[in-house]
Amino acid sequence: MKIMKTTRVMLAALSVALFGAAVAQAAGADQWIHIKVDSKSGDEERVRVNVPLSFAEKVLPAIQADCLHNGKVKIEGEMNGVDLHALMDAIRSTEDSEFVTVESKHEHVRVAKQGAYMLIKVRDEDRWSKKGDKAETVDVKVPLSVVEALLSGGKNELDLAAAVRALRAQGDTELVSVNDGEETVHIWVDSQNTSE
Repeated sequence: MKIMKTTRVMLAALSVALFGAAVAQAAGADQWIHIKVDSKSGDEERVRVNVPLSFAEKVLPAIQADCLHNGKVKIEGEMNGVDLHALMDAIRSTEDSEFVTVESKHEHVRVAKQGAYMLIKVRDEDRWSKKGDKAETVDVKVPLSVVEALLSGGKNELDLAAAVRALRAQGDTELVSVNDGEETVHIWVDSQNTSE
């Protein structure tokens, strides 16, 4: 009985050591994805997530839950006749363009292709002007290679593991920035193992 306990403790310690070594090795030469969320309301929460992309690439295929299996997400429901692969092919082969522009008294939305990136910019002027705060802003900048990798799975499927691999090859990249006056969200990739 005591031998089994000792064996379990040794196996647990070995597992932790191997995990630590893998993360340390990844830290030296890997890209990291960072998620930073700061909330000014309530408890003024701060969330920091820092994950090596090589780790995410290995872990995603191991998760088998809900609509995520083998690193791929099944898109539930109908796509209403939209062929995402054909849409991506059209975007890739077109010149830099502004695909959607919506300008109203209260909101400005822009969806564009610029170089090797898809850009989405949203400015909601009305939402916070009543409080005297800044407008809500959303900026999304996704490399086209990552979108293509994401769509490389089967029909109605997003390949997250392939997207992570493409993101690793991208280098330092700003992905998402959101500021609504009460909360800020920042998602980016770089070679640092900390978000501070």
